Amino acid sequence: MLGILALVTLLGALSFGFGFLVMIAAVVAMWVLPRWPWFAKLGATFGALVLLTVGAGLGGQLDDGGTDKSDAKPQVNGNESAKSATSPPASPQVLKAADYTAKPLNEAEKLARSAGFTTTHHDAAGDGRTAIVRSLWTVCFQEADATAKTINFAAVKSDEPCPERDGGPLPWPTMPDVVGATYNTASKDLKRAGIDLDSVKLDDVYLDIDTPTAEEATEDGDEWWVCFQSPDEGTDVTSDTAVSLELGRWTDIDLVQRCPKTKDTTYKIPANDPDYDSGNSTTGGAGSTGGGSSSSSGGSTGGGNSVGTVHPGSFCSPQGATGVTKAGTPMVCGPGSDGRNRWRSS
Repeated sequence: MLGILALVTLLGALSFGFGFLVMIAAVVAMWVLPRWPWFAKLGATFGALVLLTVGAGLGGQLDDGGTDKSDAKPQVNGNESAKSATSPPASPQVLKAADYTAKPLNEAEKLARSAGFTTTHHDAAGDGRTAIVRSLWTVCFQEADATAKTINFAAVKSDEPCPERDGGPLPWPTMPDVVGATYNTASKDLKRAGIDLDSVKLDDVYLDIDTPTAEEATEDGDEWWVCFQSPDEGTDVTSDTAVSLELGRWTDIDLVQRCPKTKDTTYKIPANDPDYDSGNSTTGGAGSTGGGSSSSSGGSTGGGNSVGTVHPGSFCSPQGATGVTKAGTPMVCGPGSDGRNRWRSS
């Protein structure tokens, strides 16, 4: 048993953990196998603990004073040592902000927060407006502080153009002068000015002619002419500005090839005017086609004669006159639901 206790000292010097396990086994054996008095067993137990402690201390002294290769530092050449001495310490990682311009404000803020930034925003136009519904605002500029991990967005409403600089005026397009130009030419001038053609409203200056769609006006763009425009030349076209063009259509075969003097008062086909005097071959008053021309586009309307091309539902005179639509459908002038003579299918 004394030999086992000495072994505890040796093993403790080599490995404290292994020596401790051996000490436990030795103590258990001392209390079970020999017929020693209890005080002798207690003293042996205490002695085993002391021996383990002494062995661990000796092992530590040997480790501190030894030349164990495992503790030796690897040798480096002079160049590597100089580089290690002169190289600066590694700097902490700095966040880099992505480019969120042209994105909706709510989306830009969400992406920036997910990247670790704290976000703020303001009106890029410098008017101090509050972005209540941020999905309806677009980011124009951003200013990021990577150290503080903050980013400030400058935004405008989604239907507004971005200013040239943060806080600058909004560069609204100005209305060009397109009166007297064909629709094709007017469209090019509007595009060049930065006005969206999809927002331009079209109308016809004649009361008895249908308003063309943008597709129809584009298809026959050299036959439609701009007679009136709104707003006037030089006016800023903001997001709230209603741009409209009133068009007249004529070709080389039309008798009248110019715009009327006033809008919404002229019939292209004089016979469609309820005030048209069928007894005269000239047109006057509200039936004028705007150039002082005295010819009607279809000849006399008296006696039920044909007046040429007519528009269904338009006013007509006299009752019984006939005509055809652009599609070739026969029409007759007769009382409508309001009691006034209108062109109806015969």
